[in-house]
Amino acid sequence: MSTQASFSNFKVLTFDVVGTLIDFETGVLEAVRKIGGKKATELSDEQIFESYKRGRDKHYERSSEVMFHVYRYLAKELGLPADDASCDVFQLAVLRWGPFSDSVEALKRLRTKFRLVAMTNADRVALSCYAHALGNPFDDTVCADDTGVAKPNPEFFAYNKGRQSAFGYKQSDILHVAQSQYHDIGIARKLGYKVCWIERRQGIAGFGGTPAVETLTKPDFHYPTLKALADAAIGPAA
Repeated sequence: MSTQASFSNFKVLTFDVVGTLIDFETGVLEAVRKIGGKKATELSDEQIFESYKRGRDKHYERSSEVMFHVYRYLAKELGLPADDASCDVFQLAVLRWGPFSDSVEALKRLRTKFRLVAMTNADRVALSCYAHALGNPFDDTVCADDTGVAKPNPEFFAYNKGRQSAFGYKQSDILHVAQSQYHDIGIARKLGYKVCWIERRQGIAGFGGTPAVETLTKPDFHYPTLKALADAAIGPAA
């Protein structure tokens, strides 16, 4: 396990938000099963996630607007209620996805030593909801509305690199922290960033609500939770 000294060269932690800090998988499952009733409770997590991912692929635009259509795709595919009211409930639930149990406390500790920057495929409306739920920990935020592209597009990382350089930070100052091998870890490592993989699904089969990758990218740092990262970088909470 890495010691605090291992983190001494970093000044900025950039974070994927949804899936790393915000527990969207629990949010998706709870909303679908609440809206879908008995039939939805009989579906496996994998069935729901696979349909959700197909719907999100078809409706990849701003998350505060298109999750209505993502749910409708999922509902029709799985035989669940697909009326407008049900779709509205899911869309609202997306904006209420909550943090993992360790996110708020760990971010508070990490902020005592590092500049915290959100890098999310969510749009500005959704990000404002998630940032509020996390206790507004970020010194800066970059979202899909800013970049015009979504991770893993390298242009997203280029946008943030330029933005942070305006504040005097170099790429070597940055440690990118994320859960998704597909959206973040693989491409960030390829672009020359040091990366920290928060493996939220450690010990759980499959990739859940995140797209699969054929080969896992080996990270520079690897922890099962954000708390474990904060413990390593800052020291255990008092």
